[in-house]
Amino acid sequence: MSKFGLKQITPFLPCSTLARQISFYCEALGLEVGFAAENYAFLQCGAVAVRLIEVDPGNDLKGRETSHYIDVKDIDALFADMQEALSGLPDERVRAPFDQPYGQREFHVLENDGNLVFFGEAIAA
Repeated sequence: MSKFGLKQITPFLPCSTLARQISFYCEALGLEVGFAAENYAFLQCGAVAVRLIEVDPGNDLKGRETSHYIDVKDIDALFADMQEALSGLPDERVRAPFDQPYGQREFHVLENDGNLVFFGEAIAA
C-alpha cells in the first residue's frame, strides 16, 4: 500500500467534440457525468473514470490515440447489457468477447476520436 494513499488512475483523453464524447461514454459505455465544464468533463462508473478534455478543432488528434483497459466481472453479461447501445456503432468499432492467449477474455470498443477501450477479465482456470 502506498504511503501516499493512491486510489486509482484516471486517463485524460483529448477529444474533438466534448458533447459527442460525453454522449458516447455515457450512452454506449455506461459512465455518468461527475462534472462538466466548457472544455472538460469527468465521467465515472464506480472506480472506473475518464477525464475528457476538448482540444482546439484545428489540433489534429491523429497520432495521439490512446487505449485504456477496464477490468470487469462477468464480461459476457456486461457485453450483453451494452449490446443495445453498441449496436448503433459501425461493426468495425466493436469487437465481441473473445479469449486472448494471455488468459484474458476481452471485448473492444473504438470510440469517436480513435481511442480504443478494452474491457476484460481473467479467464477462470
